[in-house]
Amino acid sequence: MTRVRLSVAERRAELLRAAVEQIEARGVAAVRIADVAAALGVSNALVLYHFSTKEKLVAEAFAYAAEDDLGHLRKLLGRRTSALRRLRAAVRWYAPTGQAKGWRLWIEGWAAALREPALREVTRDLDRQWKAAITEVVAEGVAAGEFRCPDPAGTALRLTALLDGLAVQMTAYESAVSRARAQEWVDGALALELGLEIAELTA
Repeated sequence: MTRVRLSVAERRAELLRAAVEQIEARGVAAVRIADVAAALGVSNALVLYHFSTKEKLVAEAFAYAAEDDLGHLRKLLGRRTSALRRLRAAVRWYAPTGQAKGWRLWIEGWAAALREPALREVTRDLDRQWKAAITEVVAEGVAAGEFRCPDPAGTALRLTALLDGLAVQMTAYESAVSRARAQEWVDGALALELGLEIAELTA
């Protein structure tokens, strides 16, 4: 069967998607160029043509996954509805109880970033953009009089820290925290940060 010829951009995207899948399955330390190549039925040389080292492939794979997540976040926060509804939708999607990114991938990324400067920059940039987006929508809600929050940036940091921590617990330790309990804690934290009652989150 003749293989479809892809453009450079299409081929890179295909390789990055395969790399993300292999990292999720094998972990950063164990994944090899050969694993990505085998998953697509291409040569190691083709992968190395586009990404000269495993480190570059891994860093760009995480950047690719991050941009996908950020694109979805922007879509949620760009809806024509109240700041509170947009914020709650974003927090629920990000949370380990929702349909957010594969948390195993990001836990792998955080661990590997301790030793890989390129990957550290990718994960740091993702973190900055998430916090900035949450900060912005909180500030919009305050300006619109929807809720009270004297420190939107601090709120964004505390909320994402809680979500990240719960994700690690729920991903690394089976049954450590139930989904229902985690969601209860997240809603409680969000209400507290915004000076609202729990019932007002869904009103």
